[in-house]
Amino acid sequence: MYIAQTDSWYLERITVLIAGIIILLTVIFAWVHSPYWLILTFIVGVNEVMFALVGICLTSNILYSLGAKPRLKK
Repeated sequence: MYIAQTDSWYLERITVLIAGIIILLTVIFAWVHSPYWLILTFIVGVNEVMFALVGICLTSNILYSLGAKPRLKK
């Protein structure tokens, strides 16, 4: 079983947190307000798949430019 380190808020952990929050909020907004909110959920999913396949993530690039330190090495 893999358990991620939780001793600090590193880039990869923040990215997953942001994706999870956006997914949960858009599902709630779709349920309460309009199903069009699921478009944002789809965009987050595409971003996650794109990161897994090619290693590029817009959210991670923005967080890195704001000073978040990655745990993974190049």
